[in-house]
Amino acid sequence: MFKTVFNKQRPPKFTHFTRKGYALFACLGREVLVGTLSVATLTYAKAEGISTDVDKANPDSLIRQGETLGEVDITATRAPLAQSRQARMVTVLSREEIQAAPVQSVNDLLKYAVGVDVRQRGAMGAQTDVSIRGGNDEQITVLLNGINICDPQTGHNAFDFPVDISDIERIEVLEGPAGRVYGTSSLLGAINIVTRKPTATSVDAHVEGGSYGYLSLGARGAWGGNRWGQSLSGTFTRSDGYTHNKAGHHNTDYNTVKGFYQGQYLDGNVRVNWHAGASAKNFGSSTFYSPKFDNQFEHTFKTFTALQAETRQGAVHLKPSVFWNHQYDRFELLRGDESKVPFNYHRTDIYGANINAWFDWTLGRTALGAELRNEDLVSTNLGNALSRSRHIHGTSRDYVKGLNRTNVQFVLEHNVVTGPLTVSAGLVAAKNSGADMNMRVYPGIDASMRLGKGWSVFASYSSSLRMPSFTELFYSVGGHKADPNLKPEELRAVEGGLRYASDGISAKTSVFHNHYTHLIDWIDDGTKDNDGNVVWKSVNYGKINALGVEAMTEFDFRKLLPEQRVLRRLNVSYCFINQDQHEGEGIRSLYALEYLKNKVVTTLGLNLWRQLTLDVSYRFQHRMGHYNDLQGNIHSYGSYGILDANLAWTEPHYTVYVKGNNLLDRDYVDIGNVPQPGTWVMGGVSIKW
Repeated sequence: MFKTVFNKQRPPKFTHFTRKGYALFACLGREVLVGTLSVATLTYAKAEGISTDVDKANPDSLIRQGETLGEVDITATRAPLAQSRQARMVTVLSREEIQAAPVQSVNDLLKYAVGVDVRQRGAMGAQTDVSIRGGNDEQITVLLNGINICDPQTGHNAFDFPVDISDIERIEVLEGPAGRVYGTSSLLGAINIVTRKPTATSVDAHVEGGSYGYLSLGARGAWGGNRWGQSLSGTFTRSDGYTHNKAGHHNTDYNTVKGFYQGQYLDGNVRVNWHAGASAKNFGSSTFYSPKFDNQFEHTFKTFTALQAETRQGAVHLKPSVFWNHQYDRFELLRGDESKVPFNYHRTDIYGANINAWFDWTLGRTALGAELRNEDLVSTNLGNALSRSRHIHGTSRDYVKGLNRTNVQFVLEHNVVTGPLTVSAGLVAAKNSGADMNMRVYPGIDASMRLGKGWSVFASYSSSLRMPSFTELFYSVGGHKADPNLKPEELRAVEGGLRYASDGISAKTSVFHNHYTHLIDWIDDGTKDNDGNVVWKSVNYGKINALGVEAMTEFDFRKLLPEQRVLRRLNVSYCFINQDQHEGEGIRSLYALEYLKNKVVTTLGLNLWRQLTLDVSYRFQHRMGHYNDLQGNIHSYGSYGILDANLAWTEPHYTVYVKGNNLLDRDYVDIGNVPQPGTWVMGGVSIKW
C-alpha cells in the first residue's frame, strides 16, 4: 500500500562530474521503486506537495524539460539527490492510500508500516506509543512539515498534533538512525507528517459516526494563486469510550479539538512556508499508567508555529527555519478528585532555529547545517527546584520545579555521484547542556549501486544519540524512581539490501543490525516501597544487539493486468527482529525487551463495481515480553491478528464510506493491563468543492 511518487522540480546545477549522473537519472526514471522505498539520501526537506504528472513513458523528456525525479520530505542526508540514487529505507504513504485506509488517525495509519510498532492505549488516536524497529516511543523524531515537534517531557503524547487526517498530503517514515540530520531525538528513525498545500481555492468537509458514541466533524478551506496560498482547517472528535471503571463510569472516553492554519509564498527566487496550529485533548486514561487505578484522566494542549524559507537561485542553496512549540499537560490519577492525590501539571516550551546550505563544486555536492534548540520545562513534580515559582493558570497552585537545556549541533556532508554508484558520507557534532558531555561526533555513510534494469543494492552505516526525556530523568512518584544522572542513549547500525522494481511489481529485502549502548529503560528489580508496591526505576540498561530482516512485495494490477477492472493492488510485508538481551534474574523490563519479533502486513485493494471500492488490511503481530496483572499472574503478550476494511463509493465531489476495525473481534493488548476495543464500525461522508 506504500508507493513512491514523482515531482517536477528545477534541477540543481551540477558541475561536469554529475552530468552523466543526470542522464542516468532520467534513463532510469522508470525503474524508481513503487512500494516501500529504500532510500540512501532523502535529504532536503521540501514542504511542497508532490504531483504525479511526470511522463514516465518518456523519461528522456526529464532532461529536455529540465526536470528531475522528485524528493520526499523525510531527510536522511542534507543535500537533495534523486530517489533512484538512495540507500536508506523510507516508507511513503500517499494521500490516495490515506483516504483508502480503514483508519481515523495517523496513529492507526502507521500500523500498516511494517517496520513501525504502534502500541495503542486509547482507541482512535486518543493515546499511542509509536516506535521503529524494536525501539520505544522516546527514540524517534516526529516532524510536521519537516519541523521537529517532539515532546521532551514524554513520548506518550508525541502524536498530539493539530492536523486532522484529512489535512495530510502524505506520511513518510525513515527507518534507522538519523542523527546526522535530526540530532538528539532520532535514535531509530523519523516520521514526517506533510500537510496539503494551499495551491488552489477549495472547500472540504466531513462528518462520520459509529460505535461507542464516536463522532467526528471537520472542515477545511483553502485559497491560493500563482504566488500566495493559505488554508484553515478545524476538527472536533469525540467518543464515549469502550470500557467502564469499577464504578460503572466511562474511562476511555475522549474529545479532541484541532485547528490548523498554513500559508505559503512562492516566486522565482524564494519559497516561504509558515504554519500555526493548536490541539486540545481530554481523555479518560483508564489503567494506562497504573493497573491499580482504573479512573485516570489526562488533558493536553499543544500549539505549534514555524516559519521556513528556501532560496531557489544562486550557487549556494539556503534553507533557514525558526519554530516554537508550546505543550501543556495535566494528569489526574483520580479523575476529578485532587483531595487524595494532587494533579500533575507540566508546561514545556521549545524554541529553535536552524539553517541548511548546499552547493556543487568540482568534487561533488557538499552540505552544511547548524541547529540551536532550547527546551524549557516547568512542572509540579519534574525537574530541579525553581528559584522562583510560577503560577499555574486557572488553578491555585504553582510550578515549583523545572529544567532548561539547550542542544547545539553542526552537520557536514559530501555526496558523490559517478556512473551507477552513489556515495554519501557525513557526520553530526552535537552537544547538550543537559548532560555532562563534551561535543560528540556521530558519522554515517550510505552507498547504492545499480546492477542492471530494475535491480540495485544498497548499504549504510549510521550512528545517533538520544537525550533522556524529562520524565525519565525526574519522574519519582506513583511507584517510580527516576535517575537525574542518566546518560544519553547511543546507537550504531548497519544495513544492506537488494531491491527490484519494474512496471507493476516492486520488491525489496534488507538486513539490519542495531547496537545499543546506555539504553534507557524502566525496570523492576524487586525493590518495594513502604506499602509493599513495586518501584520502577529508570536506568541505563546496558548493551543490546538487535538483528532484523524486512521484506516487501507489491503488485499493481492496473499495470500488470490492465484488461481487468477488479484487482487494484496487493502488498505483502514482513519484519523480523531478534534481540540478544534477555531479562536478568529478578529483573523485569517495562519497554526495552517488549518488542515485535514478527509483524506481517497485507493489504488488498479491489474495485467492486463502478465507483465502489473495497480495501482490506490484515496485520499479524507477535510481541516478546510479559506483564503482571493485579493478582500477580504473569501474562505473555503472544500473537494476534487484526482485520480492517473500508468500503467506499467515490464521486468527483463526494465520498460515502463505511469502515470497520477489528472485524474478527479479537481480544488483545498492546500494553499490559490495557485491553483494546473489539469490533468498531463507523460510516461517514466527505464533500469537496
